[in-house]
Amino acid sequence: QVQLVESGGGLVQAGDSLRLSCAASGRTFSTTYAMGWFRQAPGKEREFVAAINWNGVRILYSDSVRGRFTLSRNNAQNTVYLQMNSLKPEDTAVYYCAARSAMIVTMDWYDYWGQGTQVTVSS
Repeated sequence: QVQLVESGGGLVQAGDSLRLSCAASGRTFSTTYAMGWFRQAPGKEREFVAAINWNGVRILYSDSVRGRFTLSRNNAQNTVYLQMNSLKPEDTAVYYCAARSAMIVTMDWYDYWGQGTQVTVSS
């Protein structure tokens, strides 16, 4: 099994920054896994935010966060980081980390999910 634990969420003002972390563990976790971040705002469907392949060479972003968010990973620590800059009220959501043992995708075809961390951006 694989466990994913997100951290770093909180309440910030518009224009501020936050860095989310996702620590992966488990007997079957591999650094070859693709990792992704999704978010879900109240009353809305879960949406893709960003994803990174196993070696960090390929990274995908949604149009709504491209240029403001940066995704990276540290395979030695089994951790991925989502640096979020210039936050907007519309970024308010629960952010979920996900992992899959295949190529990165923007759909929610991920095998493992974390519990989520709340990000709230006030105007």
